[in-house]
Amino acid sequence: MSRKISFANGEFYHIFNRGVDKRKIFLCGEDLRRFFQSMNEFNSIKPIGSIYENSFHKDKKSELDDLIDGESRKLVNFICYCLNPNHYHFILEQSVDSGIEKFMHKLGGYSWFFNKKYNRSGSLFQGPFKAVHIDSNERLLHTSVYVNLNDKVHQLGGGAAKLVNSSWEEYVGDDKSGFCDKGIILDQFQGKEKYEDFAKSSLLDIKERREMNLLLLE
Repeated sequence: MSRKISFANGEFYHIFNRGVDKRKIFLCGEDLRRFFQSMNEFNSIKPIGSIYENSFHKDKKSELDDLIDGESRKLVNFICYCLNPNHYHFILEQSVDSGIEKFMHKLGGYSWFFNKKYNRSGSLFQGPFKAVHIDSNERLLHTSVYVNLNDKVHQLGGGAAKLVNSSWEEYVGDDKSGFCDKGIILDQFQGKEKYEDFAKSSLLDIKERREMNLLLLE
């Protein structure tokens, strides 16, 4: 897969893609949970096969093994994410050489799950994933808001809002899952409340710029 961007260890990237022809990639909560499970289990330098196969490996793996492997097993560090009904956004930090490309290749296995479940064939996503290098701290902060609150950027409501999973609650709410490496963002604020204030202010700017761009296209 040819790509104009080169991925470097320790650098941050905005990764995103959407369903082909803007189709939904999550049709129910099970789909959303399966994709998130893939985000977690495929983020490993070790080959695990399918999620089904990995369930057997887990049974044999001790807690001590988990502690020994620790962070060294990860291909990427998740900074934040948002899964919407027809597209997703990540901010990833590459942990090992080619980590992002290897991880995204593994994550592509979700297409097989989706196609088999819904008896369809062909591409699920609109071409290869897109990537933008986040080359400054200011851009990292504002992109974190764009990703964490992406459903709010698109003003998703009703049934669509039920098919959203983002790291926003992990940043400012009671979610203590620790899936994301939040320190690079939250350590720059005096508490979660200050980040939440910054995010809500930044969200207003994002919406205004988005509306202006849509007007210019009319």
